[in-house]
Amino acid sequence: MITRIEADWLRDPALQLILETLGQNGEEARVVGGSIRNELMGRAITDVDVATTTLPAETVARVEAAGLKAVPTGIEHGTVTVVANGRPFEVTTLRRDVETDGRHAKVLFGRDWRADAERRDFTINALYCDASGEIHDLVGGLADIESATLRFIGDAGQRIEEDYLRILRFFRFFAWYGRGRPDTEGLKASTRLKEGLDRLSPERVWGELRKLLRAPDPARALLWMRQSGVLSRVLPESEKWGIDAVHGLVDTERFYGWPADPLLRLQAIVPPDPARMRELAKRLRLSNADRDRLTAWALAEVPPGESDGAFRARMYFGDRTALADRLSLALASERTKAQGEPDRLAGVAALAERRDRAAGFEAPAFPVNGHDLAASGVPAGPETGKALDRLKRLWAESGFVLDREALLAKL
Repeated sequence: MITRIEADWLRDPALQLILETLGQNGEEARVVGGSIRNELMGRAITDVDVATTTLPAETVARVEAAGLKAVPTGIEHGTVTVVANGRPFEVTTLRRDVETDGRHAKVLFGRDWRADAERRDFTINALYCDASGEIHDLVGGLADIESATLRFIGDAGQRIEEDYLRILRFFRFFAWYGRGRPDTEGLKASTRLKEGLDRLSPERVWGELRKLLRAPDPARALLWMRQSGVLSRVLPESEKWGIDAVHGLVDTERFYGWPADPLLRLQAIVPPDPARMRELAKRLRLSNADRDRLTAWALAEVPPGESDGAFRARMYFGDRTALADRLSLALASERTKAQGEPDRLAGVAALAERRDRAAGFEAPAFPVNGHDLAASGVPAGPETGKALDRLKRLWAESGFVLDREALLAKL
C-alpha cells in the first residue's frame, strides 16, 4: 500500500513555504483531503487544502510575516485563505464539532489529528500528508482508495445527521470515485434519513446535483439514488420519467467526444414539460441562463421527416442551443436502439449530422435591410417587417446563398 506520494504540486515552493511557516515552534501543518485522494486515484488536482495546529489568528500572523496574503474567508470555523504566488490555499485549524443541527456546526479548535479526521465525512477525504509526502491515514482511507470504496467515517447515520448534505455528497463521490455497489451502511442511512434533505437550501442541493451530473458516468449513482428514494426527494420531476437514457447519453458523449454537460444530462431524466421545468428552476433556484435553457429545450421539437430547408429555418429563427439539446438526446436514444437494430444506423448518421450543424451554427449576416425595401417600393411600417420576415425565410431555406439582388427580386 502506498504510504508516500511524489508529486509536482506537493513540491510547489508556495505550498512548501506555507507548510514550513505553519510548522515551526512546536506547531504542525499537513496537506489534507481531495488533493491526496485525487493524486492516489490518478485524478486531476484542482485545489490544495492545508490543516494546521495553529489557531486562526496565529495562522494569519505567521503567513503575513512570511510575506503572504491572508484572507479570513471562514475564520469562525478556523479557515483562512492564504494567497501565495497568486494561488489560493485554504488553511484550516484542527477542530472537532461540539454541536450540529443537520446543516451547521459549532466547532472547538484543537491539536488532535485523529479527532480532526473523525469529524470529516468519508475515509478517502480524511488523508493527510506532510511536506515530505508521507501519508498519515487515521481512519482507513488508503484501503478504501485501493478498493474504490466510498465509506462514511464511523457511524453513517451520525455523520448524516450532522449535515444532511452528506447524503447527496455520498452519491456524488460514489459517482466520481466509487466502484460496484455503494457501501451498504451508507446506503441504508441515506435511505432512512432522506427526509432531512428537505432542510437544505436549494442552492446546496443543486450544487451537489450539478457536480454529480458532471461525473464521467453518473448512471450508477443515479440508479442507487432512485432505488433509495433520494432522487425523487430532490428531483420529483424524474419520478415517473426514468433515468435509463443517461447511460446511452454518456456512451454517445464518449463516442463523439462531447464534454460532460450537467444540464443536458438533467434533461435526459426529466420530462420536456415547460411548466414543470420552470417550477424546477424556481424550486432549485437555478440561474436565469439555466432556467431559460431548460424551458427552451422543453419547447423545442425534432419533427420526423423535416426538410433540410425547414431545418435551416429553425436554426436561424429558433433557439439553436435548445435545438442542439433535443438533437443530442434524440441521437443518444437512436444510437442505443441501433445496437439491436442495424437498420437504424442511417437515422443515427442523419441525426448526428444535424446535431453537429445545430451545435456549430453561426447565423450569417442578412444581406437586405429596410432601406433596400423602401427603395424597392415597399411601404414603411408593418409591411416592411412582413417583407423582411418573408425574405429571411426564403434566404434560410435556400441555404443562405441568395444574395441581395436575388432576394429583392423575390419581392
